[in-house]
This record gives sequence, C-alpha cells and structure tokens, in this order.
Amino acid sequence: MPELRKDPINGRWVIIATERAKRPAGISREPDPPIDEVDPFLPGNEHLTPPAILTYYDESSPQRRWLVRVIPNKFPALRVEGELRREGVGLYDKMTGIGAHEVIVETPDRNRHFAQFNENEIQLVLRAIRERIRDLRRDIRLQYILIFKNDGRLAGATQPHSHTQLIALPIVPKNALEELNGAKEYFHFKERNVYLDIIDQELRYGERLVTENPDYVAIAPFASRFPFELWVVPRVPMAAFQTCRDDQLTFLAKILWRVMRLLERALGVFAYNIVLHNAPLQEENLPYYQWHIEITPRLTRVGGFESGTGYFINPTPPEVVADYLRKIKL
Repeated sequence: MPELRKDPINGRWVIIATERAKRPAGISREPDPPIDEVDPFLPGNEHLTPPAILTYYDESSPQRRWLVRVIPNKFPALRVEGELRREGVGLYDKMTGIGAHEVIVETPDRNRHFAQFNENEIQLVLRAIRERIRDLRRDIRLQYILIFKNDGRLAGATQPHSHTQLIALPIVPKNALEELNGAKEYFHFKERNVYLDIIDQELRYGERLVTENPDYVAIAPFASRFPFELWVVPRVPMAAFQTCRDDQLTFLAKILWRVMRLLERALGVFAYNIVLHNAPLQEENLPYYQWHIEITPRLTRVGGFESGTGYFINPTPPEVVADYLRKIKL
C-alpha cells in the first residue's frame, strides 16, 4: 500500500507509491548533446574561456598539464562587479544581480565522466570547491554558495564535458532556509542535531544505510523524493564544507567514489544531479546544521502533482534501494 513519509528536517511530505513502479513509465537516459568539434574545456582551448581563477597542475608531467581548472562562467547568472542595491517597485522588491558564477572543469578529458573518476581525481575536485568557497566567503556581500553538478540532458546538462558549477548569492535560498529552520527547530526542541540523529538511527538499524567509512555515511533518506536518491553526511558535527581538513576530503573522495560506482553498476549510464547543501557563508559554526551532499538520479519525471503540491511521488522505497546497493560487489 502507498504511504506518505515526512522529511524530519524540512517537513516536506513524500508519497512512496510502489504500485507506480509497475507502470511502463520509467525513463532511461536520453542521448547527450553531440560533442562540439570545438570544446572550450579541452586543453589547448583555454583562450575560448575567461582566464582561470584556480588551476591544479600535474607537477610530474614535463608539460605541466592542468588537471582541474576553475573559470568564470562565460554566461553568468550573477556578476561580482557592481554595488549591491535593494529597492522596492510598488509592492515588489528587487536587488542588483550581484554574486558569482564559476565553472569547475573537473578533467582535461572530455570522454571521462565523474562516475568514472578515481579517488585522487575526486579529491582534487573537492579541494577546488573548498578553496573557492573559502575565497568567496571574504566578500561580505555574499550570503550563500550553491555547488551543483548536472550530468546528462535529463539532469539539465548542456555541456557534456564533465564540470561542476558554483553560484554565489547575496541571499539565502528558500530551500536552504527551510532546511536551516527545520534543523534549528529540532535542535531547540530536542537539544540534538537532527542530521546526527538520522545517522545514529541508520547506523543502528541499517535499513537505509548504503555504505560508510570513518568520516562519512551514505544513506537512502527516509523521505526520498526520487528513486535511488542518496545522501552523504559527515559523522561529526560540521556545518560548513569549507572547514573540512585534507584528511576529511580524502575520506569524502573515497565514499563518493564508492557511491558513484554502486549507482553506475545498478543503473548503467544515468543522468543525475549532485548538490552540496551548506551553511550560509557567515554562519560556519551552527550547532544544529550539517553540510551534506545530495545525489539524485533522474529516473522519473516531475509532473503536475509535484509542481502543484511541492510533494513528490517516489515509486521505489529507500529501503529497497539501500538493500540493492549494499549487495553490489565492487
């Protein structure tokens, strides 16, 4: 029988409707756009992008080739230049589009995807993200940084060369505020961090636990919105990703490598989004919040019900997902 599940953090309801999995409505990954003859992210085409903000090189290579580049987005949603101004227009509010929009080019090889990276390559990408957040945090106009990855056309990717995007905002997004407020309310009521409580419960019972290592756990969340949705969460109190030490990034790379390989074995070539949920930039020490990474394969479509209610219908219970992934041998 279908059941409704409530997310303990933001209060959102999800319908777990296993009967819908029997419909012939599942979707596979649509073909990616053909790779352009001129790929601006390829080595040798650096002149086609804005100058790099950060570059990691292969120091063992005689040519000192680059491994990861961070560049400004050529078509930014927001810009660093200018003055932050807020004003009202009648009953409406607006502000200048101050912020930052950057691209982390994760590899010089356009034929390799994130799910195929080794642990060292993943760690280098994580280091670049950490350093860019630390740098942008010094701009007092910025309140929040969203890190996200779109892979595959169904996930919103328009460039097949593997990359992650960073958008710094002068406001905290509504979704983040809902998470923060829900976590704060739980903390004030129970005097505990809701994310750490979730980890404790999943480790104790193991129903939705996918994998773990000394620093992180990967779970299929209780109120999963999508089939095979996974979270990676630190095991120790940590509200801000940019406070991670190098050794913590090492273990994060290890668990991300494992999770992506498990999903690839389970789903084949699949479209997905990865989002880093982080504390606001000037609030790194929140005792009630935990940064975490959300991985959402795009196996079902969002329709009118989801748009009209804000709720989601998921045909695959997270307990089934976790059990299936745990049984995969790498």
